[in-house]
Amino acid sequence: MGFRSVCIESRCRCSYSGGYLVVTGETVTTKIHLSEIASLTFCTTKVYVSAYLMSELAKRKIPVIYCDEKCFPIAESLPLHGAHNCVARAESQMDWSLPSKKRLWQRVVRDKIAAQSEVLRLMDADREARILKSYAEDVRSGDPTNREAAAASLYFATLFGSSFNRDQDSDLNASLNYGYSILLSKVSREIVSRGYLTHLGVKHRSDFNQWNLSCDFMEPFRPFIDITVIQSGVSEFCTEMRRLLIDVMNREVRFDGGKYKLGSVVSLYIQSCFDALERRGTIDDITMYSML
Repeated sequence: MGFRSVCIESRCRCSYSGGYLVVTGETVTTKIHLSEIASLTFCTTKVYVSAYLMSELAKRKIPVIYCDEKCFPIAESLPLHGAHNCVARAESQMDWSLPSKKRLWQRVVRDKIAAQSEVLRLMDADREARILKSYAEDVRSGDPTNREAAAASLYFATLFGSSFNRDQDSDLNASLNYGYSILLSKVSREIVSRGYLTHLGVKHRSDFNQWNLSCDFMEPFRPFIDITVIQSGVSEFCTEMRRLLIDVMNREVRFDGGKYKLGSVVSLYIQSCFDALERRGTIDDITMYSML
């Protein structure tokens, strides 16, 4: 797996030659070996890309994110064949039991709220952090009492004020949404590379969302995007903010007694979720990261 999050921001041509991504600009030509690339993001619409390059990127399961004229992620490409046993994995996925999915969703929501509590502690909102910790402990199988929504309401109001709304057209929401899109791309790659379908979710079941499972598994990692945006010191949705978020998977977190890059933790967490659903492991085997 690569370690570079490559971002293309200016007019150029991108092609493939001898194992390399070749970026030909107006004055400079840059080469990056595909083995080094974890993701490729086109932050401008002024890029010409060869079909040969796209084919090689797909073979190596490298996700490609496309942005619109406002530099906001609008689409991504992933390989059609993520694993040699994708048919067997898809059939197994359709047979996951409802009780297993409910128990997994309980764990995912608990981990998400626990991470939100850590963010509030980092922001010195100790009282609200304790409330969220109690919410996490109250989550039941399938989250029938919707502790996730209650936690989100308190969490965002504490971080950004009672007037904050996730539907507002603002630089803050643009930055958060951009980070969530980068996270969604990483999670989707992990799912596809294991031969599963992103369409069939554990909790998310929208007929119009082809990333239902990705939306499920990304939930515990959203708070890391939030704290990254908050601690960046950048108030605008600008090039500096986008570069910071594109590289977020290379940031370190505490996990399983050591420090790991977030991208590796996402991969391990998703594998543990699949192991629990496939009964190769248990819910208790799932390990959560820490920001503290």
